[in-house]
Amino acid sequence: MKRWLLMMMSAWCMAMTATARAFDDDFQDSTLRLDYVLAGNAKQQHIYYCKASKSARWAGRKARLAEIPLRGNGQIMISDHETGRLLYVHTFSTLFQEWQAEEEATRVDRAFQTSFNVPMPKRPVDVKVTLTDFHAQVKGLLQHTIDPADILIRRIDEPQETFRYVWTGKTLPNGQPDITSCIDLAIIAEGYSHEEMEKFYTDSRRVVDALFAHEPFTSMKSRFNIVAVATESPKSGPSIPHVGLWRQTPAGVHYDTFYSNRYLMTSEMHRIYDLLSGIPFEHIIVLVNSSTYGGGGIYNQLTVTTSDHPTFRPVLVHEFGHAYGGLGDEYFYDDAYESMYPADTEPWEPNLTTLVDFQSKWADMVPEGTPIPTPRPKPSEKKRGKKLTEREQLNILTQQVGVFEGGGYQSKGVFRPAQECRMKVNEVENFCPVCSRALVRITDFYTSQ
Repeated sequence: MKRWLLMMMSAWCMAMTATARAFDDDFQDSTLRLDYVLAGNAKQQHIYYCKASKSARWAGRKARLAEIPLRGNGQIMISDHETGRLLYVHTFSTLFQEWQAEEEATRVDRAFQTSFNVPMPKRPVDVKVTLTDFHAQVKGLLQHTIDPADILIRRIDEPQETFRYVWTGKTLPNGQPDITSCIDLAIIAEGYSHEEMEKFYTDSRRVVDALFAHEPFTSMKSRFNIVAVATESPKSGPSIPHVGLWRQTPAGVHYDTFYSNRYLMTSEMHRIYDLLSGIPFEHIIVLVNSSTYGGGGIYNQLTVTTSDHPTFRPVLVHEFGHAYGGLGDEYFYDDAYESMYPADTEPWEPNLTTLVDFQSKWADMVPEGTPIPTPRPKPSEKKRGKKLTEREQLNILTQQVGVFEGGGYQSKGVFRPAQECRMKVNEVENFCPVCSRALVRITDFYTSQ
């Protein structure tokens, strides 16, 4: 028994050493930032390379580099230039691809910015960026070569903005945050004047409290570092086009994205990455100094939320579910966005299905005998003889897993895992079991070493 245990421990140690050695063989402990422009219309996707820069320290994962946790709507792949061996892959979605479902995309061409951080290679590599359509088919493709010795890769030695940590999950022996074994979130101040910086830090701590008040983040808070970046605006408040208000702000966030009053977003990703130059981060939260309702979240791009609206906490957690966990919206109202989830394609979001490949989703979590589609359950009005509030009734419905029609903005053909969920309505406090599992799985993926 002891011999077997020793052999297993030896094998585990060798595997861990090999994993660490693989990263060090191919990459430096520094970050390569790549900037692109995405352009096109409803039917065309084009990708253009802009520039590259380098900063100290790599904050991303050092294991499972050639694996992906979710398909997303695009990928960036790094391969060895000489051998073609895949070294690193990262998946994402973009505002550009959302826009392709808008009516405007049928009559005009537009361009959007995006940026990616990848580990700095030691040798020349081939970079491949792909974009997929709503049928999961690659429609946009760009390939180019990056030589780490290129003198035009801009070097950034020091952070460009003032920042402070508002949460540290793990620390190193020297007392510094452990950016390798934790997921690093950066909160950017948007619409905060110089005089409001202390308010921003206070609001950032409220972000921390809101995220960690919800499972599964409560149980996983030791796996996150959160830094607040004090990016000042000349005046207080964001841009609100539908009331004729435009502000000069660091991240260029504004309401009325795609002419939706509450869609608070920006396409200025190059500016955002400039603000975060030299600061270790993997995920971005733009905290907007506003009491007007709004927000947005794009998978592996950014989360945008407001600081002072009464629904600040649930909106933040919902949008972070998009940006961090790749969770889809579970609400629906009409079929205006039908093209986003065609009936012949299984969505990549872990909490939506068209039943094309339901076995890859939450089929294992559906109780035996549950009909598919699942009829709407009747809310429980009492528990242990006590009359339940409407919110308590809704929260009970989050725990009943089935296959409920309606989700991804569509009333027909798309199915969600629970009648109610944090990804459906603000009145619900909890993620459903399917969304919770998805968030745990993606956290495990990024923090496994």
